[in-house]
Amino acid sequence: MSADLDPQLSHRRGEAEPPLPERTVGADLARTARAFPDGEALVECASGRRWTYAAFDAAVDQLARGLLAAGVEAGDRVGIWSPNCAEWVLLQYAAARAGSILVNLNPAYREHEIAYALRHSGTKLLVAATRVKGSDYVALIGAVRADCPALERVVHIGTADWDALVEGGRAVPLEQLREREAGLSPDDPANIQYTSGTTGFPKGATLSHNNILGNGFQVAEIQGWTEADRVCLPVPFYHCFGMVMGNLGATSHGSCIVVPGALFDPVQTLDAVQNERCTVLYGVPTMFIAELAQLEAAPGRWDLSSLRTGAMAGSPCPVEVMKRVMGEMGMAEVTIAYGMTETAPVSTQTRRTDSLEHRVATVGRVHPHVEVKVVDPQTGATVPTGTPGELCTRGYSVMLGYWEDPERTAEAVDPQGWMHTGDLAEMAADGYVSIVGRIKDMVIRGGENVYPREVEEFLYSHPDIEDVQVIGVPDPRYGEELMAWVKLRPGAPELTVDQLRAFCAGKLAHFKVPRYLHLVDGFPMTVTGKVRKVEMREQALRLLATTTKPGPGV
Repeated sequence: MSADLDPQLSHRRGEAEPPLPERTVGADLARTARAFPDGEALVECASGRRWTYAAFDAAVDQLARGLLAAGVEAGDRVGIWSPNCAEWVLLQYAAARAGSILVNLNPAYREHEIAYALRHSGTKLLVAATRVKGSDYVALIGAVRADCPALERVVHIGTADWDALVEGGRAVPLEQLREREAGLSPDDPANIQYTSGTTGFPKGATLSHNNILGNGFQVAEIQGWTEADRVCLPVPFYHCFGMVMGNLGATSHGSCIVVPGALFDPVQTLDAVQNERCTVLYGVPTMFIAELAQLEAAPGRWDLSSLRTGAMAGSPCPVEVMKRVMGEMGMAEVTIAYGMTETAPVSTQTRRTDSLEHRVATVGRVHPHVEVKVVDPQTGATVPTGTPGELCTRGYSVMLGYWEDPERTAEAVDPQGWMHTGDLAEMAADGYVSIVGRIKDMVIRGGENVYPREVEEFLYSHPDIEDVQVIGVPDPRYGEELMAWVKLRPGAPELTVDQLRAFCAGKLAHFKVPRYLHLVDGFPMTVTGKVRKVEMREQALRLLATTTKPGPGV
C-alpha cells in the first residue's frame, strides 16, 4: 500500500508494475504478430478455421482496408450484432485499426432494443449475423432500418455481403491504412458497450484503446499468461468479459483465442478444452456449474489436464462451486474478478497464489494502476476498513463517459475521477474487497446485468397493467431471477405468468423477462410514498418458499 494512505481506511492504490501497454489496439496486435508470427492466434472450433498471428494480422489489415473502402472514417461507429464467431474477433481489431468505434450489440436484443442502440450510437455500418436461435436478424434490421438515419450499410456474416466488404479492401492501399493508424491515439474512443439504464434507456459506456487494452493486459498478466497459453472463451464477445478480458488479454500476450461455439454449450466447451489443450477457461458461475454437471454425468469422458487458470466473474461464486472448479477441473490457479462495463471492466482480482478463503469470500484486491476506496454513500467520506459503503474506483480504466450523455456521465464519475459503482462493499485490513450488496436494485441474472426500471417501463405498456414493480429473487442456477409485482387495471382479467412472458417474447431480451408474477392490490410503501423493495423481497422469499410453481400469487 502507498505510504501516503492511512491503512485503517478503506482506500488502496494498485502497484505501478507491470507498466500499461499505452498503445492502440491495432498497434499492439502488430507488435504481437511480429513477436510470434507462427503462433496460433485464433481457432474457431465449429468451422475448424485457424489463424496464426501472421495470418490473423494480415486478415485484420484486409478487413480494416475494407472498412476504409466502405467510407468508414476515424470516429465513425461500426456495429457488431452477432454471437461469438471468428468474424466478430476480426472486426474487433479491424475497427480499431481503422480508427472507428466498435458498437457492441447484445445478440439477445429484440426490435426496440436494437433500434435504440443503432439510433443512439449513430452506427454507420452494421455487421450482423443472419439468424440466431429463433431470431431473424435480417427481418429485425429491415423493420428498424428506416428509423436509423445514420445507418448506411448492413453486412451479414456468412453471405456475399461479408465477402464484398473484405474484397473491397483490395482497392485501398495498405499505406492508406497505415496513415490512418498513425493519426490515432491510445486515448481515442474504441468501443461503445450498452448497459441497462435505470431510466429505461441503456447507456453507452465509451471506452478508449487505453481502457480496454490496458485492462485486458493486466487481467491476463495476473493469471500469468504467455504465448504458450490457449484460452477457451465460451463467454460472449459483446461483453467486456469476452472481448477485453479474453481477446485483448490473449493478443497482448501472444496467447491463442479458442472459440468453442457461437453460444454457450457446456459440452462444446469441454470438448474445446480437451481437443485444443486449453490452459485457460473463462465463465460466469452458471457456466462452470453446467460444466461440472456434465463431468458428473459422464465421468472420464473429458481430459482437462491441460487446464491451469482462468477467471470467474459476472456474479458471486458459491464456495462449493469454486472448490469443485479448482479440484475437479484442475484449475488450481483460477481467479475471481470484479468490475463493471464502465471500468473496462476489472478493478479488483484475486491472485493465483491467494488462499481458498480469499478466492471464495472476496473479489480480490486492487488492480495495478488503479485505486479503489469504500465511501459512506451519504457523505462521500472514506470509511474505516471492515465498514460497508459504496465502492468507488479511479484510474486509467474508467470510461471516457456515456456516449453523448454528459449529465449521466457526471452522475457516475465525480470531478475527482472516481467512478461510483453503486455496489456496497467492505474492504478488509489486507485490502481484499467483498461485495455485500447493491445500492441500486440491479439484478444480476447469470452474469447479465438487468435494471428493474427498464423492465418496468416496458411492462407499463401492457394494456391490463396499472402499476408494476420488478425485483430480483435468489435462484440456484442463475444467481437471481426477476419477479414482477403487478397491479392490474380495474376490471382487467386475471393475468398469468405465461401470458406475461408471451407479452414480453420477442420484445425484451430473454434474460429481462420475469420468471415470476405476483398479482397485488398495492405495494409496501414508506411514509413518503416510496416503494419499499426491501420489504417486497422479504415477502417474495416467503412466497417462493411455499410454492414451486410460478404463476398468479406466484
